Amino acid sequence: MLFESLLNNENECIIKTNDKIDHFSFKKLLNRPLNVCYIGAGYVGGTSSSVMAYKCPEKEVIVTVCDVDSKKIDSWNSNNLPIYEPGLEEIVKERRGKNLFFTDDLDKSIYSADIIFISVGTPTKKQGIGAHQAAELSYIESAARKIATTSRNSKIIIEKSTVPCKTAEHIRAILDANKLKNNAFDNLKLFKENVKNDKKNIMNMSRSSSNATLNENDTVFDESRDFNKNDESFIHFEILSNPEFLAEGTAVNDILNPDRILIGGLPTKKGLIAQEIICKLYSYWIPKEKIIKMGLWSAELSKLTANAFLAQRISSINSLSALCEEVGADIQEISHACGLDSRIGPKFLNASIGFGGSCFQKDILNLIYLSNYFNLPEVADYWKQVITMNEYRKTRFIKNIFNKLFQTINGKVISIFGFSFKKNTKDTRESPAIAVVIALLREGAIVKIYDPKVTLVQIKNDIKENSDNVEYNDYISNVIVCNSCYEASDGANAIVICTEWDEFVSLDYKRIYNQMLKPAFMFDGRLILNHEELKNIGFHVEAIGKKL
Repeated sequence: MLFESLLNNENECIIKTNDKIDHFSFKKLLNRPLNVCYIGAGYVGGTSSSVMAYKCPEKEVIVTVCDVDSKKIDSWNSNNLPIYEPGLEEIVKERRGKNLFFTDDLDKSIYSADIIFISVGTPTKKQGIGAHQAAELSYIESAARKIATTSRNSKIIIEKSTVPCKTAEHIRAILDANKLKNNAFDNLKLFKENVKNDKKNIMNMSRSSSNATLNENDTVFDESRDFNKNDESFIHFEILSNPEFLAEGTAVNDILNPDRILIGGLPTKKGLIAQEIICKLYSYWIPKEKIIKMGLWSAELSKLTANAFLAQRISSINSLSALCEEVGADIQEISHACGLDSRIGPKFLNASIGFGGSCFQKDILNLIYLSNYFNLPEVADYWKQVITMNEYRKTRFIKNIFNKLFQTINGKVISIFGFSFKKNTKDTRESPAIAVVIALLREGAIVKIYDPKVTLVQIKNDIKENSDNVEYNDYISNVIVCNSCYEASDGANAIVICTEWDEFVSLDYKRIYNQMLKPAFMFDGRLILNHEELKNIGFHVEAIGKKL
């Protein structure tokens, strides 16, 4: 296959050519399309693979996404995708069944792949050594073992998931310990028979099927290779790091028009060839100057660092928002003033309840764990303060709600606008809204929630995961999930803005005010509303970083 043939061909042009992508063809090189496999059909794998298939020529690159979760695969093959991302549904429908396929058959997907992106989850460990800080890498290890035991040719393995620095060493150790080696030479006849049987099975799959991954022309099996007992590298796995830099809500555009693509590898002949192959793949739609080749460990650490820096900016502005509330300054004016400085820039300077999502907190905790592991406690303490400030901002916001409602919330109706951690996504992981809702429920409030994308089931699951069984049974009867802001605010004592959905800006707040109990309170945790207009209507307005 691709990598194996290049390793054995000193004259191969892919590493030497300076031709534009218009003059390069994987199909011409291989006599078939390039087979790319993504292991993991979650947010990163599903979105990245879909855009790659969309931007690569159908006859040049085939992208297969595989996952052990059959329900998730069924969802990708349906009209109800498992994730919401603006523009993604149109892309999936455009390429699904052409050069984009979703399947739960990992064996066939891995077997036929030239390039494999590992895009499985790496959540924070919940127990054991490193609990609540270190990344849980069991899914990475499972993927590596599956690749090793299924592969029958050399492949490029790419870390797409966010992983701790040096994870590639662990992947390499697993792959090398479990791959097909030449001590299997005596079983070569059986191996060839298995290849023939697998080839027949794979060729029976129809590309028109929603679960299809290949057709007869897509895969070339090299059975003529001269197996040499002294060849220590019958199968070689070259590991690269290609971290994703996606922001939920803008992920499709982030992949279509990235700031940069990092491809980290070892400075060896095999590593350089592998990096060049991935450069060619991305060059179908990304300018050459945005594709950066770098060291393997630098690429791994770059992702953690980028997220840590972004979270740090949010915590920095949120720390100052508390000071603004005390001295009467306006945090939005301060953000604007600082953002005009070209050395600082305006992005990620919006004060809010706090950051959420699956990445920021997880990656900072990972960075803290790594720093402590390498005996750098001062570094760990520095980054720990970013999370401490994030929790402080949520707690301060919640206490302000309690104080402004005359220090009693029991029996009062509180309307929550937004439950996802940010707009344009239905992801609720680490959403500040969860902390707000749980705190209100503990005070005896009746909580009415509206979010345009988050389901009733997801909201209940999040409440259950963040409370014990006794609390959940007590709380859930006080939770009402509504179909609109108007329904949620009917009869409410207060409204709390937890997510910056665009529709919240253009609501008829006079109508909302008229149907609320008086005095009617508005707590803007995202700074998206016109506070003066709300005050003129009659609302008692409280906002992050302002003394109104």
